[in-house]
Amino acid sequence: MKYVIGVDLGTSSVKVLLVDQTGSVVGEVSRSYPLIQEKSGYSEQDPNQWVEKTIEALAELVANFPGNPSDIEGISFSGQMHGLVILDEQLQLLRNAILWNDTRTTEQCEQIYHIVGKEKLLKITKNVALEGFTLPKILWVKQYEPNIFEKIHVFMLPKDYLRFRITGKIHMDYSDAAGTLLLDIAKKEWSGELCEALGIDPTICPPLVESSDLIGTLTKEFADKTGLSEATKVFAGGADNACGAIGAGILSSDKTLCSIGTSGVVLSYEERKDRDFKGKVHYFNHAKENAYYTMGVTLAAGYSLSWFKEVFANDENFNDFVSGIEEVPVGSNGLLFTPYIVGERTPHPDANIRGSFIGVDSKHTRAHFIRAVIEGITFSLNESIEIFRGAGKKIDTIISIGGGAKNDTWLQIQADIFNAKIIKLASDQGPGMGAAMLAAYGCGWFDSLDQCADRFLDVVKVYEPIPDNVKRYRELFKIYQEVYEHTFVICKSLMKYRK
Repeated sequence: MKYVIGVDLGTSSVKVLLVDQTGSVVGEVSRSYPLIQEKSGYSEQDPNQWVEKTIEALAELVANFPGNPSDIEGISFSGQMHGLVILDEQLQLLRNAILWNDTRTTEQCEQIYHIVGKEKLLKITKNVALEGFTLPKILWVKQYEPNIFEKIHVFMLPKDYLRFRITGKIHMDYSDAAGTLLLDIAKKEWSGELCEALGIDPTICPPLVESSDLIGTLTKEFADKTGLSEATKVFAGGADNACGAIGAGILSSDKTLCSIGTSGVVLSYEERKDRDFKGKVHYFNHAKENAYYTMGVTLAAGYSLSWFKEVFANDENFNDFVSGIEEVPVGSNGLLFTPYIVGERTPHPDANIRGSFIGVDSKHTRAHFIRAVIEGITFSLNESIEIFRGAGKKIDTIISIGGGAKNDTWLQIQADIFNAKIIKLASDQGPGMGAAMLAAYGCGWFDSLDQCADRFLDVVKVYEPIPDNVKRYRELFKIYQEVYEHTFVICKSLMKYRK
């Protein structure tokens, strides 16, 4: 039996999966690392931590592997998007990485619009300028750390730095490059026009590759530290959302994904590079060659629920915490929640908006609040689905992964609010499985990623929308959509009182 490894480099931890030729996960290890938050809105990490913790995780995985390490043929990666890692001419780190959830760059987003123009930016990158993207971070360094900016030899994204330390080779795949705001999405090349307009040397942009491309093999040092064979093939990998899509089988135009983690994502496969969503949702290159995907994001999806649990039920396990929500009626007896607790992205790119409970009544119990939080998260994700449908996309089947796929009641709520069939898979490994599938395909186990998905992924349950619930949720969704318009001015006024 042969094996591959999928490495999922997340925001809070790295997870490594050992997967065999049947698609079974036969080993799994994770290691966490800290965020560095020196100021409000800042979010950084030390890239050395990614490397050290990945080495630890892989060493444990290999130590517990009963076979020969040479049977592990390949390794690939999924990584947190949009982060900025910069190296000097000696390929040494110039500073900590600035992460996707760092919001210090509002000023730089405005500069991009002023210099480039929103329409031209959309034409080239298919996306609007948001604080989380990589380009505004580069411009922030240029403006506030000019001595560091002058020393930049190359920039890369988090998983690309990890792969560089594993192989000594520098590349970036198209799916991650699409999230930098410097890639011409349709042409699949770095935009010289944007670089010139914004005073960025285009030579700092790394060579571009496909996610399934073979990059090299392990360095002797890395092999010695992990116990892996030096002959282990290393493949480029992709952005976490693109890999999550692969790991859920989103490989054809009739497939849509709902992924609920810390943030929430609705992602739909696209074959064409010329669709126009006018920047309302993200439009990125897929980790599948010559394919694309559109994506809407709820910034605090699972985080909204974990926040509520930590504040009001920190000592309970999750199953006890959510028990009883199935007894609460649709709409939580008139209680609405908007999950804007850290701002929002789709359809409201607003760093200042904050969450609300609307309609609190003395008869509401804790279970009503918990269900209202879950419904509010799902309403927010439905905003993205309605944008896709409004652009002519047919969405009637959705594969659900992540935290939202771990509870039967929540899966039924998704079916009713989305008015679509919800598919639950046997494997809920998402991005890590997608990375492993890229390695399996790259190693030649399958002729296509589609064939790999057919072998690796199994459906365990299907949730059908209940017509009466669909009707009631449709009415509530219209009310939910009004909350933003009635609270964004209030939230902006409250900013000065936040610490």
